[in-house]
Amino acid sequence: MSQRALPFDPIARAADLWADQVGPSGTMAAVTSIMRVQQVLQSAVDSALRPHGLTFARYEALVLLTFSKRGSLPMRVMGERLQLHPTSVTNIVDRLEADGLVKRIPHATDRRTTLAEITDAGRERREAATKAVTDIDFGLRGLTERQTAQLTDLLAKVRKAVGDFED
Repeated sequence: MSQRALPFDPIARAADLWADQVGPSGTMAAVTSIMRVQQVLQSAVDSALRPHGLTFARYEALVLLTFSKRGSLPMRVMGERLQLHPTSVTNIVDRLEADGLVKRIPHATDRRTTLAEITDAGRERREAATKAVTDIDFGLRGLTERQTAQLTDLLAKVRKAVGDFED
């Protein structure tokens, strides 16, 4: 960590002040904590992926393509699975294609559909990048495996409540 640790938890202090001046502070403290942890995780993952020439979005796209049966998906499906706007998917695929990590290919039966297909270089880069992010546990420190599973379950409830998915 580049900065010196504070001698107190600033979010807990803010929660106390919030409770004194505004009202119940549980939600504020939880959201502020999530936002701070997101910064920590983003920094850790970005640092791990940077030497591989990837952002997290591009890394996720490579992983998604690797997980697909044929190593290719329609760009529309990529957007749905990655929960991204079509323009964002196009930009991600443009960058990956420029780096030789994916290629665009026509769909075999639907001329209107373009597939993004991972290349051998993309598979190699994804493998090296996966080692980099898993070596640092994606930046998530301080939790047991059980706590990590609980956190994932709790955050899934929030994601479901906003319509990310159905059961």
